[in-house]
Amino acid sequence: MQAPPAEVPAAAAVESFDQPLGESLQVAAQPPADQSAEALPAPKPRPTAAVGEPQRLLILDTETTGLDPQCDRCIEVGAVLFDVPRRSVLSQVSFLLPCEQNPAQAVNGIDPTLTRQPQPWQQGLQWFEALLATADLVVAHNAAFDRQWFGMAPLPPVEKPWLCTMDDIRWPAERHLRSSPSVRDLALAYSVPVWAAHRALTDCIYLAQVFERCSDLEQLLAQGLEPRRLYRARLSYDERHKAREAGFRWNEPVNGAWSRKLSEREVALLPFPVVPVDGEQQRRTA
Repeated sequence: MQAPPAEVPAAAAVESFDQPLGESLQVAAQPPADQSAEALPAPKPRPTAAVGEPQRLLILDTETTGLDPQCDRCIEVGAVLFDVPRRSVLSQVSFLLPCEQNPAQAVNGIDPTLTRQPQPWQQGLQWFEALLATADLVVAHNAAFDRQWFGMAPLPPVEKPWLCTMDDIRWPAERHLRSSPSVRDLALAYSVPVWAAHRALTDCIYLAQVFERCSDLEQLLAQGLEPRRLYRARLSYDERHKAREAGFRWNEPVNGAWSRKLSEREVALLPFPVVPVDGEQQRRTA
């Protein structure tokens, strides 16, 4: 129990109420005369994206009943709207699309009966479209797989440019990642805790947290968006390790060759010669 406050002399009380409120607050905010306030270090300025660079990313992921959009379907969408200059998540959404069966349940862990439980997936889809409308760039891990499901009902088409964090971004060498890392390996390389896998929103959160830790994110995005074409390595059998170390793949997408999509800048940095794959062969291997 607190002691009752000491009595204040009437004259002092009158003086305190007569004093303007602003003056009393200013006096109270001043430090004692015998204390010297040390200057606080100025906060580091946040990175800002240059004009024309993507400032908002829509990081998305899908879960599906299989690999073929012609006979399988998308059953889950997750998305995170990410602000590049501030390295922060702005909004996110996740919803299940009803399905009767899921042959890929052992992979993604989604029970088809769960997808048919009452839930506002239509409103979730509308919110997804609202997030998409505000984004400059769509980002996905293995984007070639995810983008093929959009434009197939009920998912809307995506007209924004895409960037693949598996194939387009060249992650720093000091992270010791493979040329096409998994989401798990990418997260661990940036000290992001991995607690689950194969649900759409979870993988989006991993990527968002990797981006939060990327001081060079603007550069990674800019280089990832450079125009690329398919090249074939010109190496002997005994030199094949050079192609592998440079991220080239054997038999994929060009049969009987080490190949990879590269920008002109990346070609100039290679320690071995390459030749572009002609348009006819690119169409056959696409």
